[in-house]
Amino acid sequence: MNDELISEVPVLHSVAELGRNYDAWLVDLWGVMHNGETAIETAVLACERYRDEGGIVLLLSNAPRPWPSVRTQIEDYGVPSDIDDGIVTSGDVTRAMIAANSGRLFYHLGPDRDRPLFEGLQVNLVKPEQADLVVLTGFYDDTNETAEDYRKLLTSLKEKNLPVICANPDIKVERGDEVIYAAGAIAALYEELGGKVAYAGKPYRPIYDLAMAKIDELAGRPIPAHRILAIGDGINTDIKGAVDVGIDALFIPSGVHVEGHNKNAQLSGAQIGDIFKGKGFGPINAMMQLMW
Repeated sequence: MNDELISEVPVLHSVAELGRNYDAWLVDLWGVMHNGETAIETAVLACERYRDEGGIVLLLSNAPRPWPSVRTQIEDYGVPSDIDDGIVTSGDVTRAMIAANSGRLFYHLGPDRDRPLFEGLQVNLVKPEQADLVVLTGFYDDTNETAEDYRKLLTSLKEKNLPVICANPDIKVERGDEVIYAAGAIAALYEELGGKVAYAGKPYRPIYDLAMAKIDELAGRPIPAHRILAIGDGINTDIKGAVDVGIDALFIPSGVHVEGHNKNAQLSGAQIGDIFKGKGFGPINAMMQLMW
């Protein structure tokens, strides 16, 4: 996409008119549907209204856990299960990648809360010095740690040339009023050290192939990419991933990308254009938060 084409991005105050032009929405979770602590009520209502009019809503998340675990989590945040038609996660894709490496010795780099990723799979989990493959799901303490806290460990993994499967490509996410690091930050440092990383989630193709197959199944017919709208806050995940597979994207900026962001702030098309300047891709529209 030419920079001139994204010098200014139209800002919407309602998704209704735009959203009705599509058969299905791919909606990001963290940053659009919830903030890591509580549901965003306007987004919940927007999905409910769109489905009432016959649209398909598929939630698409870089959460490094299989979708049933994510369903439980977002219900705890206040996102009801009847406002969407299903969830696809990077954890689902990661499980397929783990299964394809059956028989190998895995080191899990991440917190215990991500262990549902391995449930039901034939997996040998071992210490890093015994492993021949690493599954990276996140920080042990994402409140206080940065990727630099893992440099020594990553250096030792690189010395063994261990490949890494990154279950969450996000670099940063919002939790309430804070911005915290996610697994993608550790993966980026490992690549900087010369390590090899395979990514399971957005913006990479496998998660979109799985999501679009699910939409076709829900619709009972093939739904072309141009009939799907992606809604997300991640510039290099949600927006880039959608554009790369031919899906239009609606950008919902969060505190990860817009300094001083809050739900009452004003947003200009030029401000959004500046965010995407030089990237070669961009959204067709932006909103401060998803609302009908």
